[in-house]
Parts: sequence; structure tokens; C-alpha cells
Amino acid sequence: MDGPSELPEMKEMPLSTIPEALRAGWRDFRRAPAFGLFFSAVYVLGGVVLWQVFAARGEEWWLVPFILGFPLLAPFAAIGLYEVSRRLEAGEPLYWPAVLGVVFAQKDRQLPSMAMVILLMFMFWVFVAHTTFALFLGTSALTNVSSSPEVLLSGNGPAMLLTGGAIGAIFAALLFSFTVVGLPLLLEREVDFITAIITSVQAVLTNPGAMAAWAAVIAGILFLGMVPLFLGLFVALPVLGHASWHMYRALTA
Repeated sequence: MDGPSELPEMKEMPLSTIPEALRAGWRDFRRAPAFGLFFSAVYVLGGVVLWQVFAARGEEWWLVPFILGFPLLAPFAAIGLYEVSRRLEAGEPLYWPAVLGVVFAQKDRQLPSMAMVILLMFMFWVFVAHTTFALFLGTSALTNVSSSPEVLLSGNGPAMLLTGGAIGAIFAALLFSFTVVGLPLLLEREVDFITAIITSVQAVLTNPGAMAAWAAVIAGILFLGMVPLFLGLFVALPVLGHASWHMYRALTA
């Protein structure tokens, strides 16, 4: 594509778009389940490996900030799913070399810069989460969380959970605002990642209620998917990834 692309106009979106997008996401997953399972596999396996590593070291408490922040990395699994939905929408053939080729081609575009923003936010969240633990519970309490989880419900535990939850919500809201339109925009059009982030934030500000509801739906489904050893994400991630593409379509005129 030659030169920068024209930016789409953001439009208002009713709440009814959310169930419509979820139905479209489920439909796309059923039409191309192999792609959905493939792109979610790395994310799921990464969560299982983290759990095994921390459990083997007897440091399960490390899982708390990672589990709370793990959905921040979900956009990584979405790019391939966006491409699958785009091809289904356009009536283009679905075959592995073409889809994977589009995904790998992103390394020469703006997606790596967006990926760096996501990773930096995730790592900063983990640092802030551990700092919050230490400030409220002290370093000695950290080693007891896995064997004595009741420490989280006594003393400074509830205050720590509330504070950490509020900080995590801010991180999640920022990243959601950056990526909900920014990532599919980077896939579809030739724009720089700063422009994509600004456009995405504008879309959220144009539809604050609907976007807040959509963010809550995403968070709820992801956390439910993580409960059975992350295995529910094999379905949750593809459906949400496809649905996110249809939400992007609904937001852009």
C-alpha cells in the first residue's frame, strides 16, 4: 500500500452491537475453528507454563499479579483472528500460508511498536502489583500467600486487594482504549501506531457507555476462560478476537 491511509470516521454505537458482535464472533469461530484454536494456543500454553513454573517453585503467589494482568496480553492473539474475520467478511479464501503471511508481514509495519507499548504496560503492571503487595503486607507476608491465602482477607489484605484492583483497572482501561480500534486499524490500514492509538481513544470517548460495557464483557469472559487452567481460553479468545473485529467494523463508518 502506497502512502498513509485515510482514517475512518468514528460513529456512535448502540449497546445492542455487543451481542451482535459476539454472535458474529461465534459464527466466525465455528466457520474456521482451526485458526481460532491455533492462535489461542500460544496464549493458553503460556499461562499453563507460568502456573507450572510458579507451582514447582512453591511461589504460587506470583500468579496473582500475572493472572490479573494476563488479559493485557490478549491483543497479541487477536491479529490472526482479525485477518480470518476480514477474509470471511470479504469472501476471500482461507488458507494457512495467506493468513500466516499477513501475520508475519506485520513485523515490517507498525504492529511491533504497538506490541512494545502493550508489553511495557504489562511489565509495569507486574512491578506495581508487587510493590503494592510489599507496601500493604510486607515482604514476609508474600511467602505465605500460597500456603495461607487467608492473609489476603485479614489485616491490610482487603485494602491491598482494593488498591491493586483499582490500579489494575486503570491499566486495563488505558490499554483497552489504545487497542480496541488501534490494533484492527493497524492491520487494515497503513497508519502509524501513534495515530492508531489516538483514533482508538477517540472511538472510546465517542462511545463511553458502550465501550465500558464491551470492556467489561471482554474481562468477564477472559477471566471465566482462565478458571479451568486457562483451557476455557481456547474458545473465549477466538470468539472475542473475531467479535472485536466486528466491533471495529461497527465503530468505523
